[in-house]
Amino acid sequence: MVKQKLADDIIIDVVEAEYISPYKIRLWFSNGAEQTVDFETFLRKSHHPEINKYLNEELFKNFSIAHGRLDWNDYDLCFSMQDLYEGTI
Repeated sequence: MVKQKLADDIIIDVVEAEYISPYKIRLWFSNGAEQTVDFETFLRKSHHPEINKYLNEELFKNFSIAHGRLDWNDYDLCFSMQDLYEGTI
């Protein structure tokens, strides 16, 4: 997949998200772009217990879209739109 770059002046939302495999989520954005994001390396490298707990796959799968953003447990875990769009967590 070609890496996509988000221009600084563009505002987009996540409009759909699908869990596709361990720690990978397919995202669709309001501008029509799609991206598969792999969160595993980020989760495994973290030493913070509030992040490490999402190595529990059932907990990780329990995300939603809130106000156009990917959300876990009322923003317990969240990522910048630029990182999600570019697929670089």
